[in-house]
Amino acid sequence: MHVEVLGGGPAGLTLAILLKRDDPAHHVRVVERGPRGATWGFGVVFSDRALDFLRADAPQLHDLLAPRMQAWHDLTIVHSDVRIGIGGNGFASIGRLELLSTLQHEAERVGVVLEFERPVADVRELGEADLLVAADGAFSASRDARATALGTQVDWRHNRFVWYGTTLPFETLTLTFRSHALGVFCAHHYRYAPDRSTFLVEVDEATYQRAGFETLPEAESLRLCEQVFAPDLQGHRLLSNRSTWRRFPVIWNERFCDGRTVLLGDALRTVHFSIGSGTRLAMEDAIALARALRGHASIDEALAQFQRERLPPMKKIWDAANVSLRWYEGMGELMALDPHEFAYRYMTRSGRVDHAEMQRRDPRLAQAYERLHPERFG
Repeated sequence: MHVEVLGGGPAGLTLAILLKRDDPAHHVRVVERGPRGATWGFGVVFSDRALDFLRADAPQLHDLLAPRMQAWHDLTIVHSDVRIGIGGNGFASIGRLELLSTLQHEAERVGVVLEFERPVADVRELGEADLLVAADGAFSASRDARATALGTQVDWRHNRFVWYGTTLPFETLTLTFRSHALGVFCAHHYRYAPDRSTFLVEVDEATYQRAGFETLPEAESLRLCEQVFAPDLQGHRLLSNRSTWRRFPVIWNERFCDGRTVLLGDALRTVHFSIGSGTRLAMEDAIALARALRGHASIDEALAQFQRERLPPMKKIWDAANVSLRWYEGMGELMALDPHEFAYRYMTRSGRVDHAEMQRRDPRLAQAYERLHPERFG
């Protein structure tokens, strides 16, 4: 089988590795527009459950990546200066560049052809193949060229965010919310290396406009965010890597493929970063497609199986992510809440955690919430 993959992110590389492991005779090429050894952003995070899926479905990849990850078992929410630790929330993280470099090395080891610094607008430009894989990200031109056939939907959300890093290694995944004269600022931050953390800043549209972020140079935006989060950065600086303000596009496709062209990863659908599942879903896409191709002699049948298998679990996470992002769009009003009520509402925001589950995960927070609502729990 001849497979051409456009996009050298986690989805494309994982698929390429699995296909070559299944049959070394497959010809698999991954074409990436960027150079080797470069990426945007900083770290990526996985929940314990995501690692469980990887361990079960791609154990060799799990064993390759797990030793390179930072891990912790708590989540921290900071409401102004009140810190609330919440147990029962396991996570692991890895630098995006280290993740990609590890997958690239493994891909080449098993015989995948990697080609860098080749900008390609559409996966069809890679030539004839048995299967064309568009893993070219949220702004996939390959997908956009087939939007009608795929039933593509794009919803640009209201909040703005910018992806920074910092040299301060945070103990846990932390959500820090700070009220400021300009509005409410939220930072999503966690360490991905012993001396590095991701520090993603999110604001609502009103705060974005009041701060003048639309016209501020990148360096001045960074300095303003450093000032807002000075108590949390403890003298450390923010780091930029093509760190510009953007809005989040919620993307969905009714159909995963058009003929022998199939979408993977963010090209297929996006999930808001607040639930930390984007990289997980990208790799699960690849695992499911490789499994379908392994189990069917017909590529067309395999692609049909891929959509049948992936749609239910993917839609469940996508729906939860959309509820979560809307919670952040209303975070300004929520800041008036008691810090423990705020934290409880955060934990239950997507509907996947109810009070019984909250009692199991962190009895202290559940009890604090009960004390705030004696009319319900008295």
